[in-house]
Amino acid sequence: MNFRIGHGYDVHAFELGRPLKLGGVSVPHKAGLAAHSDGDVVIHALCDALLGAAALGDIGRHFPDTSAEYHNIDSRLLLQKVVQLLQKQGLQISNVDLTIVAQEPKLSAYIQQMRETLAADLHSRISDVNVKATTTEQLGFIGRCEGVSCHAVALLYSEQTDL
Repeated sequence: MNFRIGHGYDVHAFELGRPLKLGGVSVPHKAGLAAHSDGDVVIHALCDALLGAAALGDIGRHFPDTSAEYHNIDSRLLLQKVVQLLQKQGLQISNVDLTIVAQEPKLSAYIQQMRETLAADLHSRISDVNVKATTTEQLGFIGRCEGVSCHAVALLYSEQTDL
């Protein structure tokens, strides 16, 4: 077995007048996240973790924010394309672990739906997808409610030993 680990990180500022999407789930809030796409920091960090583990670069390489094709795109579509890239490489997802860092909104009511949504897009069992949320105890830009960030770790495997 060949195991590969990847880490991803993303951050976006809040922007009034946009819907908030996190982990593929609509979360009621006064503002969404400023971005070229829908700004889903959870999926963006996850894509980077998966791409990193596969040594396929990062999300910006595959889905540049200079391309009109990705303007306001649903990030779930990006994740689905990343999963296809992994499949072409003969890589399978063992598990993913995500940490959302947000002072607001409170996310506990949405965590299970995020896990279910991400597991479906990853073609994984829900038990292989962990999502948790924390605050910064009102420190820094997140503590001032200026934005949201996410860390992601992914473990991939392949039975091929020549990767």
